[in-house]
Amino acid sequence: MEGAHRVLVKRLDPRSHLPSYESEGAAGADIRACLDSPLTLAPGGRGRVPTGLALAIPAGFEAQVRPRSGLAAKNGVTVLNSPGTIDADYRGEILVILINHGSEPFTVNHGDRIAQLVFAETRAMSFGESSSLPESGRGTGGFGSTGV
Repeated sequence: MEGAHRVLVKRLDPRSHLPSYESEGAAGADIRACLDSPLTLAPGGRGRVPTGLALAIPAGFEAQVRPRSGLAAKNGVTVLNSPGTIDADYRGEILVILINHGSEPFTVNHGDRIAQLVFAETRAMSFGESSSLPESGRGTGGFGSTGV
């Protein structure tokens, strides 16, 4: 990809698969399970699924771990902490927390596409304490305050 930032990938398991964009316009790169044996998630069950990969994300970026729409639509399986954040300074194995919201057990096999990575720029902020905040059009309106 022309103009793309480079993310270094370390295979922690030789059977692991590199992240891959499955279409030319894909925003997310699919990541796959790296398992010694199948992992079955009971209805309502959750599990940490290893990928066998570690990443070196460029400074100023994060990788967001997002669900795959096909798993959610067909099986009710999604990423529990969606989107999960992988910080640029994390070098451990990428694990994906899946939850089965479906009514049937769901089995994850080695090599299954389980989630996708979307990279986003980040910016650190400084925090300054204040006894008051500037007014805004929304004010303190919280959940559901802007409409149905």
